[in-house]
Amino acid sequence: MHELPQDSARSGSRGRGLTRESIVAAALAQIDESGVHAVSMRSLAQALDVEAMSLYRYIRGREDLLEGVVALLMSDLVSTLDDEVAAHWQGFLQAIAHQVRVIAVEHPRAFPLVASRNPAAPWLRPPLRSIEVVDAFLTALLERGFTDAQAVATYRSFSSFLLGQLLLEAAVHDDPVEPPPDTTAEQDEPEAEARAPQVFRLREKLSEDRSREEFEVALEALLDRLENSLARQH
Repeated sequence: MHELPQDSARSGSRGRGLTRESIVAAALAQIDESGVHAVSMRSLAQALDVEAMSLYRYIRGREDLLEGVVALLMSDLVSTLDDEVAAHWQGFLQAIAHQVRVIAVEHPRAFPLVASRNPAAPWLRPPLRSIEVVDAFLTALLERGFTDAQAVATYRSFSSFLLGQLLLEAAVHDDPVEPPPDTTAEQDEPEAEARAPQVFRLREKLSEDRSREEFEVALEALLDRLENSLARQH
């Protein structure tokens, strides 16, 4: 029996604990830390202390890796949909909205992937983008008395609301490294202020983070609109 060279043996032993799940989880952690553009198969291998080629046993490439990250982000939604026992459809939608918001707030650098990656089927839309999630969502509404048309219309309106609100909130919660001071911008500020006096006068208020409050207000408005629409159809 031939012994492996020391370096090869060490590399093999380091890669033995790899699984697709552990690789994807490491990629999500790297995205949370440095952003999507910092992630590559090489950087991930370095973080996991393995050879880059060993990752290809489990991941086909960077595109497959990012698909795995999206699936991981949304993996808890199916169980949430299945476990949610709110008798009324409004409580059900509120629970799902808050669950998706938690994902966006906890992973602001990764959440935009939910919008930018292709959904599982062309007729689905983010962020409720997987077949399993959408099926559970529609089933829950149908069990609460929705017609087919009402369930599909609600899915579309709800998806649009979530995506618009949460992409904006994810951008607010993203905290990139501050760029070096731009002295040119400071020099140009008096001129800019002269062109847009109200923006500069109100910039303290404009910079306030009211995303949570705005999310709740917009969610209530959506639920009221859906309720009025459903009432007109009966």
